[in-house]
Amino acid sequence: MASPSPGYSITLRVQAPSSFTATAELAAAVGSTGASITALDVTESHHDSIVVDVSCNTTDAAHGEQVRDALNALDGVRVKNLSDRTFLMHLGGKLEIVPKVALRNRDDLSRAYTPGVARVCLAIAENPDDARRLTVKRNTIAVVTDGSAVLGLGNIGPAAALPVMEGKAALFKQFANVDAWPVCLDTQDTEEIISIVKALAPVYGGVNLEDIAAPRCFEIENRLREELDIPVFHDDQHGTAIVTLAALNNALRVVNKQIENVRIVVSGVGAAGSAIIQLLQAQGAKNIVACDRRGAIHSGQNHTDEHRRWIAENTNQGAFAGSLHEALAGADVFIGVSGPNILGEEQVASMAENAIVFAMANPDPEIDPVIAARHAAVVATGRSDFPNQINNVLAFPGFFRGLLDAGASDITPDMLVAAADAIAARVDDDELNASFIIPSVFDPHVAGDVAAAVAAAAAPAAEHSASESAE
Repeated sequence: MASPSPGYSITLRVQAPSSFTATAELAAAVGSTGASITALDVTESHHDSIVVDVSCNTTDAAHGEQVRDALNALDGVRVKNLSDRTFLMHLGGKLEIVPKVALRNRDDLSRAYTPGVARVCLAIAENPDDARRLTVKRNTIAVVTDGSAVLGLGNIGPAAALPVMEGKAALFKQFANVDAWPVCLDTQDTEEIISIVKALAPVYGGVNLEDIAAPRCFEIENRLREELDIPVFHDDQHGTAIVTLAALNNALRVVNKQIENVRIVVSGVGAAGSAIIQLLQAQGAKNIVACDRRGAIHSGQNHTDEHRRWIAENTNQGAFAGSLHEALAGADVFIGVSGPNILGEEQVASMAENAIVFAMANPDPEIDPVIAARHAAVVATGRSDFPNQINNVLAFPGFFRGLLDAGASDITPDMLVAAADAIAARVDDDELNASFIIPSVFDPHVAGDVAAAVAAAAAPAAEHSASESAE
């Protein structure tokens, strides 16, 4: 059974007899189901009864119903209401727009709006570059999705994707003071998406592509990078690759192995898997086997997808042709960006000594990390309720902060590596261990360090671009 998670946190309002042992009995009933109690609050007290809010973490929605049934089974106890705390957080959305300037009187209004605003409009018309200085473009990015590959949930559409994009925007603001806004498009046509984003671009200083299915996402990113003068960051590719590289560098330090010597198996060859492979190879990885649902990708196959074809030509030099499970035998590293519960204990046990397992599928990983840890020396997931959370929030807020601060127009491999190095460096030598290979997402220094590293890496690119323009 999976471990209880804050993602399935519930609060039950329970009426119980006003006995001295009432709350202890409620706690015992909840514990008997395997749920994890986080709070017991008496909200009402009467001569013969009390009302208690029981908050606990469960494993899924069905587990919450089991908790309700266990409480209702107690003598004299009635569950009056069950609230899902995750849904409560999302009521009315997670974002709002707040003016940065006070509008206290007519003078303020005349400068913020008509007639004074007309002068600013004319200044931008005369010099379009002033939009970065005089509008929200200076600090605002678009979080763009078509809802075709949301988390591990698949093609659920733009409206269902909106809560994720809202969360992304909230993280941008919380961690790097970057203003971001969800742009969920009701189309999955490549050309239409490109056209819409280009038409929206004047408002934004950058574009964060999110949860767009492969291979369409590659074409969209490549075209937008070519046709826009603002940076286009595909978080499922760039963000995941950055944090994975940072975590792997530190994990290899824990097990005393070198990236050029280890055998790496990657499960999933979509946007994240492809980008991870490319960045790992840029850092010296030489022995990578990538697997899709049918098994290992190798040069003996006929791939019509250019990205699978690239992987076939540039990885798996030994032309291994077996299944994912077979590929793991003797492997040093497993990196999963695929789907839930595709590995068992037997496969992890077959890996090399001091193996590293990154099971990053969300919301449910490729293998229960508790089971993986029975055999692997280092285990990481994408979840916040286990050690070593490989979370893109370590990368994208600071990355965009650096891009915006530098006024960058494009993204280079040097920037990706600089960001990964900055994240890895947040774990000091005296802190590094098997359960702490990556800094906390709440480390207040991560975003600033990443921003500074990216801005520094962007400076040479900006100088090169300026010199080309002068010529």
